[in-house]
Amino acid sequence: MSDNNIQEQINDLNRKMDIILEEMFAQRNSRIEKEDLIKDVSIVGKDMFAHTVTVLDQAGVDFDGEALTALLIKLVRNIGTFNQMMDSLESVTDFMKDVSPIINQVGLDAIAKFSEFEEKGYLDFFKELMSISDNIVTHFSTKDVRDLADNIVSILETVKNLTQPDMMGAINNALTVFKSMDTENIPEYSMWKAFRTMQTPEMKKSIGFMITFLKNLTTTMNKEKNN
Repeated sequence: MSDNNIQEQINDLNRKMDIILEEMFAQRNSRIEKEDLIKDVSIVGKDMFAHTVTVLDQAGVDFDGEALTALLIKLVRNIGTFNQMMDSLESVTDFMKDVSPIINQVGLDAIAKFSEFEEKGYLDFFKELMSISDNIVTHFSTKDVRDLADNIVSILETVKNLTQPDMMGAINNALTVFKSMDTENIPEYSMWKAFRTMQTPEMKKSIGFMITFLKNLTTTMNKEKNN
């Protein structure tokens, strides 16, 4: 082996030793820094602990070291749960950031629609409906409402029949005739004049209608009683 090769190996060993020494010095410095930090934190922690004890003592609060130790143990044992809680909180925060523009837009749309309803008079209409509801509650008892619920089917059937085209036409004709009458100047009829009037085709038909109506009404009422 030549002298040059030996020198190169020596140089290579020196470089490696330098690297090892630098790493050792770095670790030593890091250890020293950590020890210094631990000492500083320990001093600060002791001061904070002493100050906390003094404040609690002045406030009349009994300090239970065992309870604090148990709390710290529980915190350490449940550190995973706290991490999950923090992850959930971050997820909720991110979700709220994403949803906030949508909620804001929905709020603006709701305000615009509310203003539109107010301009069209919907709010006044609903206010009057509330007044109607108040009047109903004031003038009707709970029993009245219960009776209404028991007979609602019959009432709806009656309304349905009243709103049929032929029934609405008859009611409208009756109202038209009533409106055209001069109710303040009703002519007087003697018995003889009434008898003569009843002999006219119109009155005979009217009497026939009334008799037929009453007859059919009585028949229907008797059937309902028998059922």
